[in-house]
Amino acid sequence: MSGNSVRVRRAPRKGAGLGLVAWLAGVVFFLPIAWMALTSFHSEQDAATNPPSFGAALTLDGYREFFGAGGGASPWPSLINSTVASVTSTVLVLLLALPAAYALSVRRVRKWTDVLFFFLSTKMLPVVAGLLPIYLFAKNAGLLDNIWLLVLLYTSMNLPIAVWMMQSFLAEVPVAVIEAARVDGARLPTVLARVIAPMALPGIAATALICFIFSWNELLFARVLTGVVAETAPVFLTGFITSQGLFLAKVCAASLVISLPVLAAGFAAQDKLVQGLSLGAVK
Repeated sequence: MSGNSVRVRRAPRKGAGLGLVAWLAGVVFFLPIAWMALTSFHSEQDAATNPPSFGAALTLDGYREFFGAGGGASPWPSLINSTVASVTSTVLVLLLALPAAYALSVRRVRKWTDVLFFFLSTKMLPVVAGLLPIYLFAKNAGLLDNIWLLVLLYTSMNLPIAVWMMQSFLAEVPVAVIEAARVDGARLPTVLARVIAPMALPGIAATALICFIFSWNELLFARVLTGVVAETAPVFLTGFITSQGLFLAKVCAASLVISLPVLAAGFAAQDKLVQGLSLGAVK
């Protein structure tokens, strides 16, 4: 009896300790974001002080300059380009990954494990190794500074990881439900759209969010393959680092604004994201 009571008493203490560690880890990860947000509301003079001034006056000058109030370039074309490239490539990835994951999980093809390894092996190539061939191809095809080239690249880059993720999600869909739909005369497109997609919606949402984040944050290809017309938000952000110096307050304001779409998407889909990331972890 006493042994059981000791175990019962230790369990809450262990849970409280793990909770405290989780909170501390969350605070540590949140501190840089909070520091960036605070610095974005300071003047350049206060932002450059060392040690930093916590009680400095707050101002919106960094945001005004970011949005072109001081005569600089407007960020809206870059933000629109990033939105188009990220959203379009994410939609294309989902449309291609869903039937591929179906063939690798529900109606498994021969040597499906080799197929999954092939998808994973495409992510082992260093991005820099493929930069020159892609640049030469884009130059000869007249696709430099073209937003649709980035859409194609982001789709091909995110498709392997999307297939891997959705394969594990679709493996949890009961086969009996799919067989019942087939008996009722539903064809493959109908099964994918009306049976599998609603049941695997949390996993699809998690995959979509990760692909969107990867596309939105991509810098190397966008920096090399775009110029003025197809410039994305990360490339626009690098333009704040000039020979005149680093304007810390304006960079922090720009970084916060450019990060908002990803933060908003993650916050809106947080329930589906948690369900999707946990789906398939425990059978």
